[in-house]
Amino acid sequence: MISVDLANTISDPRAYADGDKVDAAFKAIRATAPLEKAQPEGYDPFWVVSRHADIMEVERQPDIFHNADRSTFLSPSESEAMVRALTGEPNLIRSLVSVDGKEHKDLRAIVFPHMTPRALKGLEEQVRVIAREFVDHMLSFDGECDFAMDVAFLYPLRVIMTVLGVPQEDEPFMLRLTQEMFSNADPELNRAQKEVTPEEGLQNLAAVVQDLENYFGEVTKKFRANPTEHINSLIANGKIDGEYLNHRQMMGYYIIAATAGHDTTSNTTAGAMWALAERPELLKAMQDDPSLIAGFVEESIRWVVPVKHFMRTATQDTEIAGRKIAKDDWLMLAYQSANRDESVFDRPFDFDPRRAPNKQIAFGYGAHVCLGQHLARMEMRILWEELFPRLASLELAGKPERTISNFVCGPKHVPIRFTVK
Repeated sequence: MISVDLANTISDPRAYADGDKVDAAFKAIRATAPLEKAQPEGYDPFWVVSRHADIMEVERQPDIFHNADRSTFLSPSESEAMVRALTGEPNLIRSLVSVDGKEHKDLRAIVFPHMTPRALKGLEEQVRVIAREFVDHMLSFDGECDFAMDVAFLYPLRVIMTVLGVPQEDEPFMLRLTQEMFSNADPELNRAQKEVTPEEGLQNLAAVVQDLENYFGEVTKKFRANPTEHINSLIANGKIDGEYLNHRQMMGYYIIAATAGHDTTSNTTAGAMWALAERPELLKAMQDDPSLIAGFVEESIRWVVPVKHFMRTATQDTEIAGRKIAKDDWLMLAYQSANRDESVFDRPFDFDPRRAPNKQIAFGYGAHVCLGQHLARMEMRILWEELFPRLASLELAGKPERTISNFVCGPKHVPIRFTVK
């Protein structure tokens, strides 16, 4: 077993807010117990899959390692039992990340053709217009801003809401609910605005989900009456075997598209600016050679790892890296660890936009690879293409802070100081 101290650290939302603390814990795990069981206080035991190659091996076998059989994110035993009592399922939301097999394939097919690089090419100019608007917004702050709050939370939100077909006046509502959903452990961002018990946390999440379902119920009526090419319309009118999606499928689809569709990119964008402000020489390098921006985007994804883990459940006795995994065992795919794996990445704790190849696995792999990965890369690339030529200098103006969360998280405050050309 992994030591209790290490197990408690990798499950502790505050360790991820610290950053260095959780990285040190995973480094020790990779070195001494790279595929071993852990049991933090309050949790059922689970395997920690800490190495890049082992995560890839699990992701290659979706029939053996299921998403739906237990919670898809690390959840205390008490919370998991409450979710089952509330929904009859292990997950509060039935979305793409919490279903398997034919259902997953059929749901993914509803939107997938519209999220390929070729399909997204037609959006590029529209995204560039949005990027210019937010660059102008940032530069209006007269030399100092909180890049996370003032730009990174808002620009990806505008992009994904445009793609979904959500009007701009509804964006603050969607931002608030997204933060409340993914930052339930953070007193600054959760619904209660305080530290919460597992029971209170679940009650808050259920209330967030209900608000989202009420909103998307009206969205369904709107887009069934007047279909468009927006993603929300595709969901509203999507069918499997000739039947509309059932309530939980449809609501889960809306919610995952709207929340994960911007929060992960927001976290990565904020983290990229943090890394850049600490390394101002990179700004000049990319101004001199804009072809480096694509590598900067890819390295920022590896660096931030906005989705820290997903959980899987073994459907049969099997083996990974010589370790015997039993049927019904629960596994943590520790993407935070895999993106620091010394056997894959040279100098993994250095931020290097020239890293090649960059085998980051922050988007997952295989059947469950992130549906929005190409949109995320495109919107980040375009923002930097529009912003970098306009900056003369850049530095931190205070100490950045990360969200308190062990699931989807990244910087929540990135104070910067800049000058304009």
